[in-house]
Amino acid sequence: MSAIDTRTESRASLPIDYNKRLMLFSGRANPHLASDIAEKLGVDLGPVTLKTFSNGEVYCRYEESIRGADVFIVQSTCGNPQTGVTANDSLMELLFMIDAAVGASAHRVIAVTPWFGYSRQDKKSAPREPISARLVARMLEAAGADRVLTMDLHAGQIQGFFQKPVDHMTALFMLTQYFSDLALPDLVVVAPDAGRVKLNKKFASKVGAELAILDKERPAQQVAEIGYVIGDVRGKTAVIVDDMIDTAGTLKAAAKTVKEEGAAKVYAAATHAVFSGNAFENLRTSDLEQIVVTDTIPVRPGGPENVRVLPCADLLTDSIRRIFVDDSVSEVFGGENQLF
Repeated sequence: MSAIDTRTESRASLPIDYNKRLMLFSGRANPHLASDIAEKLGVDLGPVTLKTFSNGEVYCRYEESIRGADVFIVQSTCGNPQTGVTANDSLMELLFMIDAAVGASAHRVIAVTPWFGYSRQDKKSAPREPISARLVARMLEAAGADRVLTMDLHAGQIQGFFQKPVDHMTALFMLTQYFSDLALPDLVVVAPDAGRVKLNKKFASKVGAELAILDKERPAQQVAEIGYVIGDVRGKTAVIVDDMIDTAGTLKAAAKTVKEEGAAKVYAAATHAVFSGNAFENLRTSDLEQIVVTDTIPVRPGGPENVRVLPCADLLTDSIRRIFVDDSVSEVFGGENQLF
């Protein structure tokens, strides 16, 4: 009897090799970014059929077995005119890809959403409004996502809408390195509103610059009024830093105000290039020397020549690799990835 007990104990203590597999798939929102990540990971993008029926419904099917694999789905919830999807198409496509992966017995399903759509609707600004960002979080969890990998959320508190783990990355270090390399004289970092002071203060400390703040009011959605600059920008090179640029109307007005206050040159930096509506026209006619963004959202053709797009595939690749091997993601940023 003792021999049997010993043998049982020995078997129980043996390490089990699950032969972990990493599989990477792309939705239609940003296939170029997914392709760059796959190349840096040294894997091929998994075959998946994605299409929109004539009635507008989205369809998804994985073309090979994903049983037991860690499935990473790269899909910013944004539109892409080149692939014919809207922001809502991308969201539904992501949900269906997650559900299909769960149904196909994937070991883990990780939603890689560098741009988390609906993130600006993170609270009630008026009675009888939905908290849409919370609903999107619930939808991803209901579909079966085991964790979410995202970048520069509009508000860090959005992580609290999830019960599953959220890995929050930031493009801060990419952007600060870019401006450090430019070696601009008399640099001052300008926060576009009070809500972005913490981010801009961190940005300013990284590039060794002073900080100024714009007085901004928002009387309605996608409408902003710029009042005045708090701080000294006269004769200096100003960098307006935000998490996203949408229609660029606010940014254009901010750049004009900073220029009128005596700034020699004005630059802009943001993680997410939403660039909707009249964004390109606003940027072309603005006082901005350069607009520096990342490729979390694909920039549609026809943009102004002064737009610079920094690739974020290296950052995403490192984080994906760490998640796969159960290593720390925050170590990529030295623990400084909770900015807001």
